[in-house]
Amino acid sequence: MAVAHKAGFVNIIGCPNVGKSTLMNALVGERLSIITSKAQTTRHRIMGIVSGEDYQIVFSDTPGIIKPMYKLQEKMMQFVISALTDADLFLLIVDVFDDIQLEESYLNKLQKTQTPILLLINKIDITTQEKLEEKILYWKEKLPFAEIIAISALQKFNIDRIMGRIIELLPAGEAFYNKEEYTDKPERFFVSEIIREKILLNYKKEIPYSVETVVNAFREEPAIIHIQADILVERDSQKGIIIGDKGSALKRVGTQARKDMEVFFNKKIFLQLYVKVDKDWRSNEKRLKNFGY
Repeated sequence: MAVAHKAGFVNIIGCPNVGKSTLMNALVGERLSIITSKAQTTRHRIMGIVSGEDYQIVFSDTPGIIKPMYKLQEKMMQFVISALTDADLFLLIVDVFDDIQLEESYLNKLQKTQTPILLLINKIDITTQEKLEEKILYWKEKLPFAEIIAISALQKFNIDRIMGRIIELLPAGEAFYNKEEYTDKPERFFVSEIIREKILLNYKKEIPYSVETVVNAFREEPAIIHIQADILVERDSQKGIIIGDKGSALKRVGTQARKDMEVFFNKKIFLQLYVKVDKDWRSNEKRLKNFGY
């Protein structure tokens, strides 16, 4: 008897810095979500697609759950709310530490859902057995219907087990996307994310959160891709910090981003970056819409 084809949407949710993007990349096998140690790294819902002969999993990585402080963060949380309504399976990722608690309203939604939940306790490679057992008991009480799996996304511990359980829990259905595709995002999106990651890594304090990147040109030739992008900031003072002394800071970001893009696209990259001021873009409804929020 032929095995029925399975397909479904698997949404990854959790607080900032618990390892959602690292998990997504481990599951998909492509570096789709930018990963840094800073909170609010992921701003959009990023879909990664994994296809086998008799299944297709559409993973969705969402921004970390926070209390919004300005319009951009409100938009980011709308991505999370939509992720709580359209899943066939939730991967709720928490870590072994108690630094950040899941917002009560989101926890209530998960307690009421009929959708299966795999609750993944991450970072077990840097904790004790005692701490892990404490965490398991805590979550058994909070979400008694969830299936708990201890993992290390960074060390890829128990990733195969998660994949196995996901496939078992998927509903029967035809593939949503071409089996050759691994994301629903265009190439320009990943150019923008790679540049933003380098800004997160190279600048401190508020600067990375005040930045948006816009790709104006993406021209592919047989041996090289020509890319021109703007780095938008909210203040003139921020523009000076991004550029740095004699352009040194911007040059460093550009070099790091270009090297990552060459790995991502497997091609030589010619990258031009410009820094521009777009006052208060994070609070401007129209500008946020233009940026895809």
